[in-house]
Amino acid sequence: MEGLINIFVRSVFIDNMVFAYFLGMCSYLAVSRTVSTANGLGIAVVFVLGITVPVNYLIENYFLSAGSMAWLGEGFAAVDLSFLSFIMFIAVIASMVQLVEMIVEKFAPTLHSSLGIFLPLIAVNCAILGGSLFMQEREYANIAEATSFGLGSGVGFYLAIVGIAAIREKIRYSNVPGPLRGLGITFIVTGLMGIAFMSFMGIKL
Repeated sequence: MEGLINIFVRSVFIDNMVFAYFLGMCSYLAVSRTVSTANGLGIAVVFVLGITVPVNYLIENYFLSAGSMAWLGEGFAAVDLSFLSFIMFIAVIASMVQLVEMIVEKFAPTLHSSLGIFLPLIAVNCAILGGSLFMQEREYANIAEATSFGLGSGVGFYLAIVGIAAIREKIRYSNVPGPLRGLGITFIVTGLMGIAFMSFMGIKL
């Protein structure tokens, strides 16, 4: 259990998708104008990462990697389908995003309208694919660790986008120099938030 908590905390604060790797910046910048839309997209990303990372872990370890299909018999022990990793990961992500879009459209049509094109674009959000690729690279020991990492990465993205949305709402009432209004001051604040999150690197896990 302690190992799972460590993975979760590390993926939220230390290996944050936005502030450590600058992944998913297109959605982060475009949907963070208001807290309400940022909150909706953040929850959707948490759900998608929490589902796709463990599912892709199972696919990777039981079907794609070299020797992973030995459980089907000796004739499959030499099969290596790792070259299909990208295609399979993206297929799983696209399926989950479609499911999320259908749910949001059904139960929260206003939020669906506010998110616009950026909800289906979660399927090509580099933070989502990055979660599965980091899972593959780090070779987690079991599905519980992969799930902890996926949820932690989603929560980290959620904190980042809701945090910048709250700041952007307050900045509207500030006297920001003309050339920096909009994305200019957002980039500056993002850099400062990234530096702030670097302080968590001192946590010994």
